[in-house]
Amino acid sequence: MFARWFVRLLSVTVLSAMVAGVARAEKPLRAGIIGADTSHATAFTKMFNNPKAKGPVAGVNVVAVYPGGSPDIPSSWNRVKKYTQQLKKSGIEVCDSIDELLAKVDVVLLESVDGRPHLEQVTPVFKAGKPVFIDKPVAGSLADAIAVYRLAEKYKVPCFSSSSLRYSAGFQQMRDNPPAGKVVGCTAWSPCHLEPHHPDLFWYGVHGVEILFTVMGPGCETVTRVHTADEELVVGVWNDGRIGTFRGQHDGRSYGALVFATKGVRFEDKFDGYEPLVVEIAKFFTTGKPPISAEETLQIFAFMEAADESKRQGGAAVSIEDVMKKAEAAANAAE
Repeated sequence: MFARWFVRLLSVTVLSAMVAGVARAEKPLRAGIIGADTSHATAFTKMFNNPKAKGPVAGVNVVAVYPGGSPDIPSSWNRVKKYTQQLKKSGIEVCDSIDELLAKVDVVLLESVDGRPHLEQVTPVFKAGKPVFIDKPVAGSLADAIAVYRLAEKYKVPCFSSSSLRYSAGFQQMRDNPPAGKVVGCTAWSPCHLEPHHPDLFWYGVHGVEILFTVMGPGCETVTRVHTADEELVVGVWNDGRIGTFRGQHDGRSYGALVFATKGVRFEDKFDGYEPLVVEIAKFFTTGKPPISAEETLQIFAFMEAADESKRQGGAAVSIEDVMKKAEAAANAAE
């Protein structure tokens, strides 16, 4: 009788230990946000902290924020207080420094709307060994973007950056499983509001350029830009002869792509919201595997920097390779 009781007790104890082990294994990762001057900070937090969240998203919980903010960008300083208050009301701890935040979290979302401080802000994150998602733009210059990825490699810390437009199903399908056949060309568009402290396309044109590269993939070699009062027209020639075009509308509201393929032409303009990107961020935090290579992201920013250089040269064709070499030299000088 004692033996049967002992076996039952042992079974219950083992089962309890297994359940406790599963509970520990399923304990959400603690996420911290740097930068409360964008709606992404509150929107992403709402998704991650939703008690009904499923799949990878349920494995991440935002617990702390460092507000940040840039006094010389109105769309930063006039929103940081509001979004910080919203996060605080939802139970998020507000930290006075990045170091304070890093002591409380496992992973980081760098959300500062201003790309210029990203290199400085992400450096202690890398040193602390915390995986980090860097919202667009990855930096305020191509040289800084290169420096960011060099630091990630130096400290062996995974990171990635992306516009949410990349993960809308229609654009993803054209890259991964094109219904119209092999992509031979693409025209992508998005709003392209300019901000004086950033290269022209970095601020908002990055969304449409990300769509273009999502469809076309990397491999752009030369860039030519035409600037008008209403829009920016940027034409890229890929290393296999394909042509990709970005049209950035200064007062535009729409996002989309016209995709030319071997079996026809496909129009895509559906934005699936932030959720697909949040799912990818959660997968990244869980696995430590960036869904986008550093090389592709850097080429996106080289494309945009080359567009600025083409504008400075009166619309001349500019080599991506030359732009990258110049930016690498600047990054080397800053080290």
